[in-house]
Amino acid sequence: MSVLVYTENWDGKFKKLSYELVSYGAGVAGMINGSLTVLSIGKVDDEELKTLGSYGAQKILSIDNENLKVFDSQAYASVIAEIATREKTTVIIIANNNSGKAVAPRLSVRLKAGIGSGVNKLPVNVNPFTVNKRAYSGNAFAHLVIKSDVKILTLAQNSFDPVTTPNNAIIEKADVSVDKSLIRTEVKEVLKQSGKLLLTDADIVVSGGRGMKSPDNWAPLLELAEALGAATACSRPVSDEGWRPHEEHTGQTGKIIAPNLYIAVGISGATQHLAGVSSSKYIVAINNDKNAPIFEAAQYGIVGDAMKILPKLAEAVKNK
Repeated sequence: MSVLVYTENWDGKFKKLSYELVSYGAGVAGMINGSLTVLSIGKVDDEELKTLGSYGAQKILSIDNENLKVFDSQAYASVIAEIATREKTTVIIIANNNSGKAVAPRLSVRLKAGIGSGVNKLPVNVNPFTVNKRAYSGNAFAHLVIKSDVKILTLAQNSFDPVTTPNNAIIEKADVSVDKSLIRTEVKEVLKQSGKLLLTDADIVVSGGRGMKSPDNWAPLLELAEALGAATACSRPVSDEGWRPHEEHTGQTGKIIAPNLYIAVGISGATQHLAGVSSSKYIVAINNDKNAPIFEAAQYGIVGDAMKILPKLAEAVKNK
C-alpha cells in the first residue's frame, strides 16, 4: 500500500501548503503501514525538491515536461493517474484549492476512485476508510466512508500543521506520456500584479464589511493591514457598493481563502461569507453588535467601534 501526494510549485518554489500536504501524507502512510511518494510537476531544482523530504517524503518523483509547462486539469489528471497506477497507489492526496478541485474529479473517473474533498484531519479510521470534513459551509462536520480501492483526498489549507519528519528522500526524474489532445489551455499573456499582496497567498488578511459605514473610513483598516504585512479583503455588500474592488471580495461567491489569521472588521458573519473564510486558522472579529454571528465563528472577538479600535491595534502592532 502506498500514498501519493501531488504538490504544486509556484515559479519553482514550494509553499507552506506543499509541506502541509506532505506531512499529512506521511501521517496517512503511517496509518496504513505504507510508503509515501511525492510527485512534483514542473521545473524545480533538486535543492528545492529535497525540502519535501524534511516533511516525510520517502521518494520524490519530478516531471519536467515541456507539454506540462502550463497547468491543464485534463493533462495533469492523466499524468497523475499514470504515476498512481505505476506506483500502485491506494491513497492520492491533493490540495483542496482551485487546481486540486479541477484535477480530483477527473482523476476519480480515470481511477474509479472515491473522493473525500476538503478533509481537515487524519482519517478517523482506515478500516473502513473514514475521513473527517466540514459540511454545510463549515457549520457542521461529517464522517465520510470511502469504499473504493483507490481513495482521493483533497486537504483543506491550514487544517494540518507541517510536521518535520526528516527522510533521506530519493529524487527520481520520471518520464510520462502526455496526450497532447488533452491540452486545451493556452496562455497568451501573463500579467502579474505587483506592489500588493495577493489574497490567496496571504498568511494574514484584514477584511472590512458594511459596518465600516463608508468607503471614506477605510484608512485605519489599511493602516492595520500595512502594519501586519497583510492583504486586504471585503464582504460582498462592500464590493457590490463599489467601496472596494471586486477582487477583494471573499465568501461563497467570491474568493475562498484560508489564511493563518483573518481579521473581520464590521462584518456580521453571514453564512455565505463564512463559507469563504471558515478554513482560516484563527478568526478575530471586531463588531459593535455583540450578537453578530461572526463571533460564533471567531476564536477572538472585540465588541466596540472599529474606528476607535483599529488605530489602537495598528499602533500596538507598530510598537512590537
